[in-house]
Amino acid sequence: MTWPGTAAGPQGVAAAGPQDAAAAGPQEAVAAGAGQLQEASGGSALAAAHPGGAAGTKGRRPTAGPWTRFLLRRTGRLLASLACLVVASFALIHFVPGDPVRAALGVTAPVELVESRRRLLGLDRPILEQFWSYLSGLLHGDLGTSLTSSLPVSKVIGDRFVSTAVLAGLAFAVVMVVALPLGMLLGILTRDGRRRRLELAFVALANTLTGIPSFLLAVGAVTLFSVGLSLLPVAGRSGPSSWVLPVFTLAAGPAATLALIVRVETLRVLSQDYMRTARAKRLPTRLLYLRHALPNMLTAALTLGGLLLGGLVAGTVLVENVFAWPGLGTTIVGSINSKDYPLVQGVVLVLGGAVLVINLVVDLLVAVFDPRSTVLET
Repeated sequence: MTWPGTAAGPQGVAAAGPQDAAAAGPQEAVAAGAGQLQEASGGSALAAAHPGGAAGTKGRRPTAGPWTRFLLRRTGRLLASLACLVVASFALIHFVPGDPVRAALGVTAPVELVESRRRLLGLDRPILEQFWSYLSGLLHGDLGTSLTSSLPVSKVIGDRFVSTAVLAGLAFAVVMVVALPLGMLLGILTRDGRRRRLELAFVALANTLTGIPSFLLAVGAVTLFSVGLSLLPVAGRSGPSSWVLPVFTLAAGPAATLALIVRVETLRVLSQDYMRTARAKRLPTRLLYLRHALPNMLTAALTLGGLLLGGLVAGTVLVENVFAWPGLGTTIVGSINSKDYPLVQGVVLVLGGAVLVINLVVDLLVAVFDPRSTVLET
């Protein structure tokens, strides 16, 4: 049926004026709209299939995926941070008031010895040449020579790095093993305002452990368990029992902090609609909390856990000196006291680089385990 002022077919419908479209009956209007849609979709398909069409994909440029852009951004940030760290470590020896070699060897050292050490460190050359030589040495694994022991800095750090890494790794493992179940359990027990006394006691204890400095906690632990009760060694690395107090001292504060965050995240997750739906379906408790609640609270735990691991690496400096632990913490303090600046530079580079790499790994883990995370877009 053809109405006045229109032509049969989609072209006629498209060319019809608004008065004609308004005059058309409801069935004809529906048919005309369907014909126009069919023509548009058909035309688009033909244009896309034609190699020279405007909608063809031949001229399109492939775009990098979100993971590629994310890795490029994070790698660029890591390299920029490492560059700043290298510049800061190089400038460290030049910020020392006076002559760093004279300060290291003492005021009574012969002039010939001072000049010899200055040539050994390259301090008699122009500043740009010194920086280029320092950078070239880093690229070849040469961190310089210790002023006090005359040994390569890389060898001194290599002998002590394992002790510090194992100590920080054990403390981090204790933090995660204790804080995640404890925080989640407390969140389940105290949800919806239940067990207020338990909540107040947990929060008060956790805040107390968080607020105590690690070196003060170490002194208290030695006084109680080593001097008072004679249960554990006072200092040194003499066996498995000698690891207990250093690991406990490093892990206590971060574990309390992480447990508080995990409890808050557990309360947030348990209040979500999908958790109410899961409880309404009467799922087993194991599936309810481990399959539905735990994965949704891991993002905050992983992010904070990575920051805590970086803090643990830096915190070993104080704890190792309290327990006379043969690690990088005691090394850097001893080198500062003896003004062994090449060794200070090397330890600062290693500890700073370790923290930067840890932050990169945490970002990768967050992006992998939480598909809803915006870390891929930032």
